[in-house]
Amino acid sequence: MKIENSVTQMLGIDFPLIMAPMFLVSNTAMIKAAMAQGIAGTFPSLNYRKEGELEAVLDELNAFCKENPGKGTYGINLIVQKTNPLFQKHLDVCIAKKVPFFITSLGSPKETIERAHAYGAKVFCDVTNLTHAKKAYQAGCDGFIAVGQGAGGHAGNNPLSVLIPALLRDFPDKPVIGAGGMARGDGLLSVMAIGGEGVSVGTLFIASTEAQVGEAYKAEVLKAGMDDIVMSDRISGTPSTIINTPFAKKIGYNQNFIERFLSRNKTTRKYFKMLVQLRGIKRIEKSLKPGNYNSLFIAGKSVEFISEVLPVATIIERFKNETFEAFTNLTSKIKN
Repeated sequence: MKIENSVTQMLGIDFPLIMAPMFLVSNTAMIKAAMAQGIAGTFPSLNYRKEGELEAVLDELNAFCKENPGKGTYGINLIVQKTNPLFQKHLDVCIAKKVPFFITSLGSPKETIERAHAYGAKVFCDVTNLTHAKKAYQAGCDGFIAVGQGAGGHAGNNPLSVLIPALLRDFPDKPVIGAGGMARGDGLLSVMAIGGEGVSVGTLFIASTEAQVGEAYKAEVLKAGMDDIVMSDRISGTPSTIINTPFAKKIGYNQNFIERFLSRNKTTRKYFKMLVQLRGIKRIEKSLKPGNYNSLFIAGKSVEFISEVLPVATIIERFKNETFEAFTNLTSKIKN
């Protein structure tokens, strides 16, 4: 089953599906399984923060690509915000290893785009509104990841039904990939119906056998519904979606007056946000350890449709089948 459009041609994939980058969830087994199914598997560079880790992972993935030509692709998500102390180091590593595909988030993508384009890599930029999109466009991005309501992690405020057509109206020469609330193939069809050319799906893959996050995380994803997902700015300083666990309720969802002041003040905001992000990373890491009850689990609204843990290959195959079934059902109802 194949779909051909500018995104599949640009990335060298058979089907316009991206396994979204997930902090402390994405791993090489998941990425390889995604590529084997002809899609793009991505991961955040911040999953690998120890010396030499990122280089080793990229060597492994590049070797897999060489041994399995034509089997999808992989990409890296870079937090390009100044508050990411590892951005420059990780970018240098990625460029040296010739990563084929980048997704940038939360800052200026200019340097990443310029250096990636020097050897032919593609760069898509996460955007939640037209202001962000204009900056990415002017920097020369290859396309947009439209992050809408319901996305896991740093979600946007705008529904994809508005955000995607608005992006295509203002930047008609750039392909758009929809992200947020996608757990079924009919979601891809809906995105394509409004002009998008693919989807980025994350939460669905937390409930995969290859995801090494522990049974507690997976159990919460299976148990949660869409109303159990809440927005919090206490994890990274930027609003992000999490499962409403008892610990999430205990620490609250919003920064207090002093925290808001420190995060907005020109003198303190960079260093305070770095501190908040470091604290958030440690909290999430602790949440993934067995027996920990102070749980913070990142997930999107698509938990509503997740009811079992399956291999990545099965998840992707089901997603493809759902897409074509939805297309058949829709066309059967349209009469000339």
